Amino acid sequence: MDKYEKVKKIGEGSFGKAILVRSREDGHQYVIKEIGISRMSSKERQESRREVAVLANMSHPNIVQYKESFEEGGCLYIVMDYCEGGDLFKKINNQKGVLFPEEQILDWFVQICLALKHVHDRKILHRDIKSQNIFLTKDGTIQLGDFGIARVLNSTVELARTCIGTPYYLSPEICENKPYNNKSDIWALGCVLYEMCTLKHAFEAGNMKNLVLKIIRGSYPPVSVHYSQDLRSLLGLLFKRNPRERPSVCAILDKPFLARRIHKFLSPQVRHMHADSNESIALTAKRPAPGPAPITPSQKITKPAAKYGVPLTVKRPVCAGRKVADAAKKQVDRKPGVRPKQVIHTSDWRQFIHTRI
Repeated sequence: MDKYEKVKKIGEGSFGKAILVRSREDGHQYVIKEIGISRMSSKERQESRREVAVLANMSHPNIVQYKESFEEGGCLYIVMDYCEGGDLFKKINNQKGVLFPEEQILDWFVQICLALKHVHDRKILHRDIKSQNIFLTKDGTIQLGDFGIARVLNSTVELARTCIGTPYYLSPEICENKPYNNKSDIWALGCVLYEMCTLKHAFEAGNMKNLVLKIIRGSYPPVSVHYSQDLRSLLGLLFKRNPRERPSVCAILDKPFLARRIHKFLSPQVRHMHADSNESIALTAKRPAPGPAPITPSQKITKPAAKYGVPLTVKRPVCAGRKVADAAKKQVDRKPGVRPKQVIHTSDWRQFIHTRI
């Protein structure tokens, strides 16, 4: 820390502290993320160091630039560029109810998508996309930051099973105790877009139980008709409850009303790289053996919805013959005018493995 002069503390969370510093070498300001590792287990230390590896591999005009990292006095220090324009959350709050122009929203949104594409192309989940983690530089450029809880995916089979993230941005599949992939980042992206359009969270409630129920139902107040049909339709796609029905970040950027903006934010070289990138967002991997794999206690999926007191019943998978018989029985027993309840099986997550995102 001798190389840096502390200016002030600008944030604090479960990870540790964020400190604004000035370099004694070049006089520039940076943000240092201080993570206490002295009391961590070896596994937790490895997780903290993983963030450094993730950050070091990120090089994009719309991603907060990593400078260096070091360990000292029982702490891990990660040095990153300082975004003088603050975060998007503060920018939204400063509007005091005055809506942003659509042009501004779309310019910001395209930059966020370009950053997220760079992340997903590298088989990484951000897992904490929110307006507080989206920053503005002095000239107004958007930069995506805080990969503190991102996870590198070694294969499609390695699906994240940890309930992490700010509750307002949790996707339905996380709330329903299901494994998730890139499409949970897409849901969170929808939450940020909604905030930019309404200056409010899409899903709000007085307690966690009701918040989780709202998210699972996918019920949110409509966006003002002040905005275009293209923008409002896009929100509907990002908020599809079934993750397989949500578009990938590439499909989002392919939409004409967004694609024509890309040239404003990328140099010709970077734009060419994006256009020709064959780094599959649909993560390719060996297919798992057929049939349900046994889950040991250490592999059990966390149950955030149950933790919040939401009664969710997940039935065990049944064989194909029994499914047909059950379906026929339900058809006979169904009362006129009453729609049957949809049952989601725990085996459904395996379909993610064969889905090109």
